[in-house]
Amino acid sequence: MGFSVLIFVGFFVLSILASSIKILSEWERGVVLRLGNCVGTRGPGLIILIPFVEKMIRVDTRTVTMDIQPQDVITLDNVSMKVNAVVYFRVTDPESAITKVEDYYFAASQLTQTTLRSIMGQFQMDDILSQRDKINQRLQVILDDATEQWGIKVATVEVKHIDLPKEMQRAMARQAEAERERRAKVISAEGELQRSEKLMQAAEMLSKSPTSMQLAYLQSLTEIAGDKTNTIVFPLPMEGFGKFLNPE
Repeated sequence: MGFSVLIFVGFFVLSILASSIKILSEWERGVVLRLGNCVGTRGPGLIILIPFVEKMIRVDTRTVTMDIQPQDVITLDNVSMKVNAVVYFRVTDPESAITKVEDYYFAASQLTQTTLRSIMGQFQMDDILSQRDKINQRLQVILDDATEQWGIKVATVEVKHIDLPKEMQRAMARQAEAERERRAKVISAEGELQRSEKLMQAAEMLSKSPTSMQLAYLQSLTEIAGDKTNTIVFPLPMEGFGKFLNPE
């Protein structure tokens, strides 16, 4: 009987020691509650609690990667799309993260979803596609200000993917194709304009010297003489035949 009592007492003492001694890793902090009242944050390392009086809640202070599921968004110009994002945050004040919000991870997730839908609704579709950095920065500032009271620091918010309706994708593809054709025609027209200007300048210079005109003719003959299938018409100046045409 006495041996059984000793075993029970030993087991009880070991249970008390196990509940009183805690070891926290480098990235962990312990929020200690004494009879329900928060008495501060401890850690990392060895933590000793008062049995049956103090309770510790572990908090991870490493950066958390939160994936936000695709959200249905209606832009300022009434375009429906799905947008998802990723949020990087960490706990900077473990005491506030435990005592001021029930579940800081769930609260941050819900706040990010509603903020994402709200901010996306303030931009037109073209701005969302072209100004993603601006939107990311605005989301980060709003979320960081809102979660500061929970002891959370939002480091980065990134919009990952924007899913447009199939009809909008086809319309954008047609628009991009039409824009490329317009640019090609403009470039071609500008090239013709420059070509005509250069030809006009060359004609003016050659007209001032008949010898230069003859040299240009000879150069053209040299370029086309390599092809045996071409018929070459060689122009001759009429000044040399003037005495034959007018014998008197």
